[in-house]
Amino acid sequence: MSENKDPHVAQPAASVEGVKFVYDFTEGNKDLKDLLGGKGANLAEMTNLGLPVPPGFTITTEACKVYLDSGEEPAALRDEVSAHLVALEERMGKKLGQADNPLLVSVRSGAKFSMPGMMDTVLNIGLSDKSVQGLAAQAGDDRFAWDSYRRLIQMFGKTVLGVDGELFEEALEAAKAAKKVTVDTELEAADLKKLVTKFKKIVKTEAGRDFPQDPREQMDLAIKAVFDSWNGDRAKLYRRQERIPHDLGTAVNVCSMVFGNLGPDSGTGVAFTRDPASGHQGVYGDYLQNAQGEDVVAGIRNTVPLAELEQIDKKSYDQLLGIMETLENHYKDLCDIEFTIERGQLWMLQTRVGKRTAGAAFRIATQLVDQGLIDETEALQRVNGAQLAQLMFPRFDEHAKTEQVGRGIAASPGAAVGKAVFDSYTAVKWSRSGEKVILVRRETNPDDLDGMIAAEGILTSRGGKTSHAAVVARGMGKTCVCGAEELEVDTKRRRMTVPGGHVVEEGDVISIDGSTGKVYLGEVPVVPSPVVEYFEGRMHAGADDADELVEAVHRIMAFADRKRRLRVRANADNAEDALRARRFGAQGIGLCRTEHMFLGDRRELVERLILADTEAEREESLKELLPLQKRDFVELFEAMDGLPVTIRLLDPPLHEFLPDITELSVRVALAESRQEPHENELRLLQAVHRLHEQNPMLGLRGVRLGLVIPGLFTMQVRAIAEAAAERRNAKGDPRAEIMIPLVGTVQELEIVREEADQVVAEVEAATGVTLKLSIGTMIELPRAALTAGQIAEAAEFFSFGTNDLTQTVWGFSRDDVEASFFTAYLERGIFGVSPFETIDKDGVGSLVKAAAEAGRRTRPDLKLGVCGEHGGDPESVHFFHEVGLDYVSCSPFRIPVARLEAGRAATQSEGSDHR
Repeated sequence: MSENKDPHVAQPAASVEGVKFVYDFTEGNKDLKDLLGGKGANLAEMTNLGLPVPPGFTITTEACKVYLDSGEEPAALRDEVSAHLVALEERMGKKLGQADNPLLVSVRSGAKFSMPGMMDTVLNIGLSDKSVQGLAAQAGDDRFAWDSYRRLIQMFGKTVLGVDGELFEEALEAAKAAKKVTVDTELEAADLKKLVTKFKKIVKTEAGRDFPQDPREQMDLAIKAVFDSWNGDRAKLYRRQERIPHDLGTAVNVCSMVFGNLGPDSGTGVAFTRDPASGHQGVYGDYLQNAQGEDVVAGIRNTVPLAELEQIDKKSYDQLLGIMETLENHYKDLCDIEFTIERGQLWMLQTRVGKRTAGAAFRIATQLVDQGLIDETEALQRVNGAQLAQLMFPRFDEHAKTEQVGRGIAASPGAAVGKAVFDSYTAVKWSRSGEKVILVRRETNPDDLDGMIAAEGILTSRGGKTSHAAVVARGMGKTCVCGAEELEVDTKRRRMTVPGGHVVEEGDVISIDGSTGKVYLGEVPVVPSPVVEYFEGRMHAGADDADELVEAVHRIMAFADRKRRLRVRANADNAEDALRARRFGAQGIGLCRTEHMFLGDRRELVERLILADTEAEREESLKELLPLQKRDFVELFEAMDGLPVTIRLLDPPLHEFLPDITELSVRVALAESRQEPHENELRLLQAVHRLHEQNPMLGLRGVRLGLVIPGLFTMQVRAIAEAAAERRNAKGDPRAEIMIPLVGTVQELEIVREEADQVVAEVEAATGVTLKLSIGTMIELPRAALTAGQIAEAAEFFSFGTNDLTQTVWGFSRDDVEASFFTAYLERGIFGVSPFETIDKDGVGSLVKAAAEAGRRTRPDLKLGVCGEHGGDPESVHFFHEVGLDYVSCSPFRIPVARLEAGRAATQSEGSDHR
């Protein structure tokens, strides 16, 4: 992590003397997220704006770090909390938990980055057997007071004391059944009073202690529980999923309670300043009368659309819309807002820059540019390559024959197909076995995170666009349909009943459309995304919704292309892939793997070449291969005319072109047992035994194969040169670059280069065409990186093969380790992400940087690129920009992502330079 220069940020946790650990909401601002967490910083910002925020204070992330490091809270923290609590009590005219006029507070987590539902919250702290009576008298409502008390015991018991939450839920369901009602709002004060007694017995039995009656003890224990929740399993899993650093800690917000469960003139809700699913402007959100905030996100009761608040409470509705406009203009982005109405009084409980779908991100970015709130540079930073990749996923074919069985709220778009499963454990288990699954729940909660990650999509029968399932799914880019009320989900019997009585059992295939909310039986076929059609030139901007998205993508991509310094090439081995890559915006081919040209029908020719005993046999094989190779290159040069084509000479692990040793041994044994002629098979087996390698990836391949088998590389160089000459004679513009693979020492490169230069000269003389072929190498071995200055003497370009470089730096065999121990390494935090997915900056990256610098010291005009799949990884692209490479190369479908990220990297660098 980089050093934080903000003077307001406290010292490192190791040094706490003189550090301020508690800030009143009036003291902070939105720029102090490192210290106050996102929630605390934004509560302070809204307070500064004069918006109606309940008074409170924030305990900093630094206090959390001290606690997590030492197991104890900072010595000064209790006194600071006491001082702020006294100030809060004086401001409110109440005391925490006093019998006659109690102040109640909430204790809520708030990390720098939003982690919805992953850490702990406790509401109604300060209620006890005595103060509940005072709250009832204060509110003039016994039912409200006992409902708030049962909520506190339930939340506190589960969150702070570790009691199984299902026990409270079962008791609540039993109380509703006894009363013959279906929702908790129909329980009366007497029912809730009995429920409180039952809840306290559950706490006593399960936690081995009474529910604490001292309000300060309640608050102190809740603060510790929030600190502890930073290292809870679900929080750690979420951070790994979202790549959030583990050392940030969480702030704790202590806020005076306002109550949405005071009757029909009260309620709670979540609002968005724009639709987080589509990006369209309008009134979006959910409202729930006579409820507290957790009821909305938990999805335990279905909400009404926010627009209905206008009929319920027009004064609060109008005030809320005004605040929403203020916040969006202030933050210059989509805002996600939590609010409570207490008997007609609107209170703002939270705001944050809202999570959104990929499509919404692109639409909102361009909308804000058009409104003059942000410029194009900022718009480019508001989207990312992962979102663009999501937009390129297929969608359901609207013309396909389907059996729709339900419709819910389109919470997070996408087309997901899989087997229905009804709990997270099964989702994870089946997914690891290769099954695609849809997680079906009545509603999700934070404990379902494992299953949500494993599933292709999530379907719930309760909740709305602001429920836990919707918010988390959008953050992960996961397809989600919520609130499909007509579907009866029975998790205990592991089944779902759909209208008409059809039963979907666990394992039955269903399809869900997160863009429309529709749910289908069976597998619905998919069609290409309109964004892919745009990149392929088959769709242009227009008026309908899909074209509106295409227009937004087009505008941002055009700006990214204008700003980026890195060029983007494709990894392509044939003309078809090359043409597709060109349509996707490739500026050349950065890696043509010639070994892929020898599979199939040509494999036997290479096998004969490798196993040849005599020079004549070898020459015959090369003679047959030459015209085939030449035709390959002519087609490539035609497809990429005018653009560079980097051709890697043959680099197969040898075993890929030899007969399987086991099969061959069996054939020889059978022939001998039957006394059949087998001289050829025996000769072949002896040769395979002679060439057999224990680790083919580190054996006779690349430049080593070219040196050991005379004529192999010169045949390929001749084919490239003749193809280039033919293309130039046809008035084309071939730009071939010959790349020598697996070089570890400059002497290898010098020998091959000398032979290649001679062949090129022969072709020029024979054809009368002057060829401009550059010769370079792949840097894919640590030794090559460490001696790059020497190698650059014989190379006109370097292309970093980061796949093999990662294997050789780490000592990994990718095919083996990803299946054997990578999961454990990721779960234990040894890896934040697989080093094959995102470049390991400290190890592999440092070699790339050092080699680039050394190479350019020797040859200032040395062209530098990367051709491993890291070339299409968003985070890695930024690294390659920073170390000064000229281009990245990746698979055709990742080209748009690389283009976008190259533009984002350039604008971020400009911003850093200006600062």
